[in-house]
Amino acid sequence: MHMVAKLHYEGDLPQVQIARQLGVSTATISRLLQRARAEGIVRIEVRELVVPDALGAQLERQLDLRRVSVVETPAGSAGVALSAPLGTMLKTANIGPGSVLALGWGRAIRAVLEAGLPAMPGVLVVPATGGMQQHHAHFQINEFARMAAEQAGGTAYFLHAPFLPSAEARDSFLADPAIREAVALWDRIDVAVVGVGLPHALNAPDASLATPSEQQLVDSAGDVIRHYFDVRGRPIDWEGADRLIAVTPDQLRRARLCIGVAAGEAKAASIIGAARARLINALVTDAQTAQAVLDQLAAGV
Repeated sequence: MHMVAKLHYEGDLPQVQIARQLGVSTATISRLLQRARAEGIVRIEVRELVVPDALGAQLERQLDLRRVSVVETPAGSAGVALSAPLGTMLKTANIGPGSVLALGWGRAIRAVLEAGLPAMPGVLVVPATGGMQQHHAHFQINEFARMAAEQAGGTAYFLHAPFLPSAEARDSFLADPAIREAVALWDRIDVAVVGVGLPHALNAPDASLATPSEQQLVDSAGDVIRHYFDVRGRPIDWEGADRLIAVTPDQLRRARLCIGVAAGEAKAASIIGAARARLINALVTDAQTAQAVLDQLAAGV
């Protein structure tokens, strides 16, 4: 019974083929499968369908988030699909002239910006981190600020400084008047929109351009703007963290909304850790990712 059940349900072999392989009748295979179910060797579960709003409500409650928006997304287009719920969240955040919108980097942020943000006239848009001397489109943080300000009808501030300078150069960069003006906005953030990074064990170094010290963070569940945490939300220090030119965890926590934009079931533990670390207090994601997060929480993660 066990072998027949494994071949049929896990190996996905038709009953006729199993009967042929074992030299018995198809009727015998059918009876064995029925007995396997009756005796509990095989359990078939049809999961209840949960609508996205219900998933969002569960995530708000279990992760203590202020807002969650969950959408069904077609395969391969999660980033574009997340732009609409992000736009709705921004439109209801009471962002007016002089409000500060900070942006992180990453593929999800790039995707929602390419799809477009709603009008937020007079908003001040600032990068949440310095830049990186790389050609990858998802690291072009100043371009993100320009795009967002243009779409929203606001003003872009640019940060012409690297996110990880040498210790000697950091003070010089921060002394520059233009950089100092942009960085000063971090103390006034109303809403931040950030990505949630995977742990480097699941994210190749060339995809995130992590330093050797970051790649050694084996206990990390992920990061938000290079602020690392474990799945319990405990911060993880690394060599270079004190040199970052980036929004601090406390500045993120003081924002009215810090919206994590994340999709992909592999990011479930990363989302849980980011929420527990209070580096995000709102989330925009897809239904599959939301369910993966809830499954991990149910399993005691």
